[in-house]
Amino acid sequence: MSLYKRGGKYTSYICINNVRYARALGTGNKQEAVRREIEFRNELDARRSTKSNLEPEMRFAELATRFLGSGLATPYSTDRVKKLIRHFGDTPLNEIGKPLANEYRRMRVQTEKVTDATVDHDLGVFRRVLFYALDEGILLSNPLSRVRMSGLRRVRRPVLSLEEEPLLIEAAAAHVKPLIISGLDTGMRRGELFSQLAEDVDLYQKTLAVTHSKTRGGELRIIPLTGRMVTLLSTMPRKGLIFTFRAAKLETLRGSWWTAIRNSGIRPIQFKQLRHTFNTRLMCAGVIEDVRMELMGHSQGRPRSTNSIYTHIDLPILRQAIRRLEDWTAEQLKEIDRQRTEQQQLQAPSESTH
Repeated sequence: MSLYKRGGKYTSYICINNVRYARALGTGNKQEAVRREIEFRNELDARRSTKSNLEPEMRFAELATRFLGSGLATPYSTDRVKKLIRHFGDTPLNEIGKPLANEYRRMRVQTEKVTDATVDHDLGVFRRVLFYALDEGILLSNPLSRVRMSGLRRVRRPVLSLEEEPLLIEAAAAHVKPLIISGLDTGMRRGELFSQLAEDVDLYQKTLAVTHSKTRGGELRIIPLTGRMVTLLSTMPRKGLIFTFRAAKLETLRGSWWTAIRNSGIRPIQFKQLRHTFNTRLMCAGVIEDVRMELMGHSQGRPRSTNSIYTHIDLPILRQAIRRLEDWTAEQLKEIDRQRTEQQQLQAPSESTH
């Protein structure tokens, strides 16, 4: 037997050609210890047979730093890697496994009150970094390759109604108003709006080029502008960042956003729901899914059919989608005004009798 338990944790002793190799496995779970010992044996075999770059005792912080410097990290994964370093920075790679991932999930959900979906995103990036280690020959296998995810639950996402929209815009601070309109009329993410340059806006062609996105699929996409967006952008800076606060780059909206929500009197809604509102309104206007995904930068966001891989959404089709959105919005606003007028007419006789 090569596994011995001392002090509540297992140590592996493996003899090869009368040479004994030892490794503290860092776990008191027998099943996990067996898995780590198998990895230990594989590493020893690899070292004997070939020159190897294996570094199973490397700290996660060093691996993460290499990953970030490799050019493979997107802005999305970079933010999550930095969070993972805070939790696992000093952890040797050979101690990372499913029990550690499960412990991380419990801690995040119970202590930090995040959702299982958020933890799934963290673990997905964690797993990707370990696959990078596998590709670089630092590890022989990815200990999180089969870690169980919670599965994303379908939840109801609030949509900003056309009645609530003017109330929110009116209550917002001066630097927040254009962001609300842009979020509703382009579906851009908050980070995309914060990084949007005036040089990437073509008021003659009435288009906007998104060149900074958290996903590669969302970058370099063209969004036709609504009439309201053309009017708005014609009053904004023609050089550099479009959306700023006191001439400085925006980093957050948290305080000013929730102040606007409170002052408007509408139900609580997050800024990111403006993007969902844009998508929902397009859907109500009869715009097909592929076109909606192209406008929102989700064209590569999930597995697609063979036919859709070769489908390219041309600019005229995108323009048509935005026109349909404007037409649908105008019709809805007319209907709202009609219903409001009818309600006022019904109330007028009853008021005159008192």
